[in-house]
Amino acid sequence: MIKGIIFDLDGTIADTLPLCINAFRMAIEPLIEKELTDEEIIATFGPSEEGTIMALAPEHYDRGLEAYLQFYEILHIHCPVPFAGITELFDYLQHHNVRLAMVTGKGEKSTAISLDQFNMQHYFSIIETGSPKGPVKAECINRVLQQWNDLDKNEVLYVGDTPSDIIASRKAGIRIVSAAWAATADTEKLLSLQPDALFYSIDELSAWLKQQIHHHS
Repeated sequence: MIKGIIFDLDGTIADTLPLCINAFRMAIEPLIEKELTDEEIIATFGPSEEGTIMALAPEHYDRGLEAYLQFYEILHIHCPVPFAGITELFDYLQHHNVRLAMVTGKGEKSTAISLDQFNMQHYFSIIETGSPKGPVKAECINRVLQQWNDLDKNEVLYVGDTPSDIIASRKAGIRIVSAAWAATADTEKLLSLQPDALFYSIDELSAWLKQQIHHHS
């Protein structure tokens, strides 16, 4: 029985990764006076955006962070809505008393910008964001589990789009569903880590979750 679901944000709820990359490029390139490739930017992901700026432009940290958040908000018009079907899924899950939390590697401010844009803040009873020091998803998942201490670990699952989400969920001892519907998902890599399930569309995930919930209700 699934009683609690923890969702990732970038690449899972919305196609926000291209937006992150563009905002980093626009914020950082003028400060360091050199062009950055997508690969160079993506290579710094894991920590929150504060960590990325520390890696790419350490001498311009404060200006870099401020510019990043400004561009992130301005450019969000290119990602105005979440993936189709995700809001309906959240409504369904809430209606069936499934608890929802968010664990994302993003920083607190950019997470708030996206959730405001999508009008989604109210779905999540707990929101855990990333750390500038490095990946902390397993610890964040554990913090959610501590607050949901009346639930058994096998009643909770994580939905995320990256190989590191699989590793973090295993570390925290919960099931992991891989989201492979974003263009940025590396399906082969996800499959090689053997998630508990992998879905290529939100419709597939929704159908599977509804089956699980109805089966037990």
